[in-house]
Amino acid sequence: MFTLLRNHDKTNPQTVIAMLRHGKTLWNEEGRIQGQNNSPLSRTGSQQVHLWGKFIAKYTIDQIIASDLGRVRETVAIIQQYRTSVPVEWNAQLREQDWGQWEGKTFAELKNKQTEELNTQIRAGWEFRPPGGESRKEVLQRAMPVIQSSVKKNPGKRLLIVSHEGIVKSILYHLAGRAFLPEEKKLLQKRQLHLLTTEDSKLSLGPLNIFPTTMESPK
Repeated sequence: MFTLLRNHDKTNPQTVIAMLRHGKTLWNEEGRIQGQNNSPLSRTGSQQVHLWGKFIAKYTIDQIIASDLGRVRETVAIIQQYRTSVPVEWNAQLREQDWGQWEGKTFAELKNKQTEELNTQIRAGWEFRPPGGESRKEVLQRAMPVIQSSVKKNPGKRLLIVSHEGIVKSILYHLAGRAFLPEEKKLLQKRQLHLLTTEDSKLSLGPLNIFPTTMESPK
């Protein structure tokens, strides 16, 4: 599956996009919702990204396109220690979903104090919208044009998108035809690399749930 990320092959000129979430943060470890607020990488998160950097360094990456939030900037800075010559384009449209009034809260708090609202939103699928925030559909509507534009501007290249869980899920669930409902079979594993391929500029799912063999199973 990793041949898609190897040096360019004239017989296989498609653009390949690798999607990666930022490393684990302090708020992730506390179970807090970050949204468009920010929390620094934890020690575990930094270690995770160093392993990703070593892994990614083995393959061809022509450009990194990334969210401009701090936790992603930290992640990209670590990756660049292993791929120093790869240019980076920061894009605010790749920021995490805006979770409005729920940012900074834990899911335990929401389950205890806003049980009905949380359950209603979970059942809303693509229309899931935290109070004062944005829906998953709106996340897709701002993120997908970034991916499509990147493909058009970089034919035959290997691109690394570094962003957030909400962005990664919205793009991949859309391409997989998912409804974003809790009863659906799990598609993605946490903190792994996912590939998209193109044919005539049309995006398709490539291999999903890739991670370095040197890593333990992500927590």
